[in-house]
Amino acid sequence: MTKVSIFLVGLMLLHCWVATNEAKYLKYKDPKQPLNVRIKDLMDRMTLEEKIGQMTQIERKVASAEIMKNYYIGSVLSGGGSVPKPQASAEDWINMVNDFQKGSLSTRLGIPMIYGIDAVHGNNNVYNATIFPHNVGLGATRDPRLVRRIGAATALEVRATGIQYAFAPCIAVCRDPRWGRCYESYSEDHKVVQAMTEIIPGLQGEIPTNSPKGVPFVAGKRKVIACAKHYVGDGGTTNGINENNTVISRHGLLNIHMPAYYNAVIKGVSTVMVSYSSWNGEKMHANHNLITDFLKNTLHFRGFVISDWEGIDRITTPPHANYTYSIYVAITAGIDMVMVPLNYTEFINGLTSLVKVNAIPMSRINDAVRRILRVKFIMGLFENPLADHSLVHELGRKKHRKLAREAVRKSLVLLKNGENPNQPLLPLPKRASKILVAGSHADNLGYQCGGWTIEWQGVIGNNVTIGTTILSAIKNTVHKDTEVVYKENPDLDFVKSNNFSYAIMVVGEKPYAETNGDSLNLTISAPGPETMENVCGGVKCVTVIISGRPVVIQPYVDKIEALVAAWLPGTEGNGVTDVLFGDYGFKGKLPRTWFKTVDQLPMNVGDSHYDPLFPFGFGLETKPHKAN
Repeated sequence: MTKVSIFLVGLMLLHCWVATNEAKYLKYKDPKQPLNVRIKDLMDRMTLEEKIGQMTQIERKVASAEIMKNYYIGSVLSGGGSVPKPQASAEDWINMVNDFQKGSLSTRLGIPMIYGIDAVHGNNNVYNATIFPHNVGLGATRDPRLVRRIGAATALEVRATGIQYAFAPCIAVCRDPRWGRCYESYSEDHKVVQAMTEIIPGLQGEIPTNSPKGVPFVAGKRKVIACAKHYVGDGGTTNGINENNTVISRHGLLNIHMPAYYNAVIKGVSTVMVSYSSWNGEKMHANHNLITDFLKNTLHFRGFVISDWEGIDRITTPPHANYTYSIYVAITAGIDMVMVPLNYTEFINGLTSLVKVNAIPMSRINDAVRRILRVKFIMGLFENPLADHSLVHELGRKKHRKLAREAVRKSLVLLKNGENPNQPLLPLPKRASKILVAGSHADNLGYQCGGWTIEWQGVIGNNVTIGTTILSAIKNTVHKDTEVVYKENPDLDFVKSNNFSYAIMVVGEKPYAETNGDSLNLTISAPGPETMENVCGGVKCVTVIISGRPVVIQPYVDKIEALVAAWLPGTEGNGVTDVLFGDYGFKGKLPRTWFKTVDQLPMNVGDSHYDPLFPFGFGLETKPHKAN
């Protein structure tokens, strides 16, 4: 009897040991297994609740480790200006992201979450990050290799904060500068925008040569998930009204607004964000034909499609009027992950109910989750879910600031240089007895960076982040014996009575983002025009315009000796002085048509009524002049 009992106990222990080891080995956790085997193994284990959790992206303000665990949340984001604390360090960010991640890892299946942020010109929400020129300025460089290097630097600065997902690049083709997001567009010409999709391999890494078309790719811990946005036609709305209606034929849509998506998909972009806008009256968030039939089935995009912030709410007018309907049409259209981002229980409960009554088929849920998991597996998130501190030194790194400075000087477009070509004003001499620096934008880092900087709408002043204003850059550049006088808005008497050798005036637009930037008049912010009149009426002047788009300049152009479009250059103001004083030559070319009056708009290169002040592609050049 005793022998039999010992034998049975031994058998049971052996069975338990085998069972435990089998439980420990999970195919989806084995990086040696093929990608599709891992995806299938994990999905076979998932409940509907876990699948819908993966499709849900929530804002950090409503997130916690407990919520991540209880709702199986697939992704968290920071909206514009949403930070762990003011002037948070890279370590602060890492600690927050890892805290959320630990909640995800403590779930039954341990599926890691991804954290997303609008890193649209560097890791721009984060204090001390390198702020690169906005896309309109990068379009002026016509330098895809430079943009790729910026993508790589941005990826490192995003990873420095523990974040794995950048909502960039915006590959809109802005056809009307009255649109408040025009500075997020590289150009009015789709060919320039297509060339600038080189930022994607910068952000994500170079796609392997044997990779099938449309399959996403992220090359590990030093790279991030990229996001091509906003699909599609966001830059073509009537009168440039944000989130409005793009009225254009299918042929026009495919020829102007779609081409950059072909390049993005071929380069392995991992995600595509849908536009708030409509195409011929149909909301893009509800457009099955363009999201599923075209993007997924025709272009063979295998990453995941994400909504914009409350994008599905805005399917109805007013927004959120019939949320169940919005969930139904958005998910049916082919959206895989929804940026809810606040009332996540309403979304989860609504989608669950629609599946349970067979309004949305399980095959659609499975397609969405398969795509999300594909990105998470490919990027190595299961192997490296938690961020460490090994990249914190990348935030605001000197090497990246040097790159941003290079981008600034290559982005500046010289529109006028002297009253005639034989008497150019630029480059300016560094040695002069006394020079005047004037204008609202000369000593304002926030203005210099524009919207999507620290806060969603941008910031005002110099204590907002680390950087160099144009005034500081001028002081750093001129000869030590040159007296620099700064007066923001001098009157004509002051200008005339001070015997200045020349003046540098920096004026432009105040920061804005999205709808707040929509403008029907496109004027330089007050007192800019008055400053121009006073300064240029009293002394030889260079006017530097800080703006996200062409602005009304025709009334003043005859009084200005030299005119420079500097766009929204970011934190590295020395890039402006590099070319003003001739250490480097001007090379930038207009990425957009510079209109004479707003009555001409929309007006793009190739239009029959094309009559610009400065045409698309225009840009005077200067040679470096080291010995001044």
